[in-house]
Amino acid sequence: MTTARYVHECEPSRCPCDDASCTLSRYVRDASDLDITAMAVVSQVHRAAHALRCHLERTVLTPHGLTWTGWVVLWVLWVWGETESRVVAAEAGLSKATLTGVQHTLIGRGLVQRRVHPEDRRRVLLSSTEDGRRLTKQLLPELNAAEAWLTDGMDDPRQRELARGLRTLVKRAEQG
Repeated sequence: MTTARYVHECEPSRCPCDDASCTLSRYVRDASDLDITAMAVVSQVHRAAHALRCHLERTVLTPHGLTWTGWVVLWVLWVWGETESRVVAAEAGLSKATLTGVQHTLIGRGLVQRRVHPEDRRRVLLSSTEDGRRLTKQLLPELNAAEAWLTDGMDDPRQRELARGLRTLVKRAEQG
């Protein structure tokens, strides 16, 4: 059984963080069967994703009346054009139920339109309206400026290395 005891100082030999400020550094794990580095990677990816999403939502999207999820749907439609709702849900990483609520909000704002598939009435097609495309084009440089600000502390090779590492994690998670 794994035991943990609270400590006030980081144990550099056991902690993968750089500055002794991560949650893991507050605990000493008395078990050789735990991969603390793997735990730190997954924990920090989760924390980073949440922090980045909240920052971008607060600084760029909320002033335009959008949530992160609404933005992702607009982005998918901008990239793919008119697309079946099930494909939009998959590409945006959303459940069909979540997409239904988001699409109703975006339709109500005049940013997305919905129509029945001409070959199969059970299928639904979504597309951006002209206002939706205009807002997406307006937001892209704003979001990219915020992304550049967020990654400013890393040089290009480190950013590419991080992006490759995250893609590896995503592929592994999607396989399992």
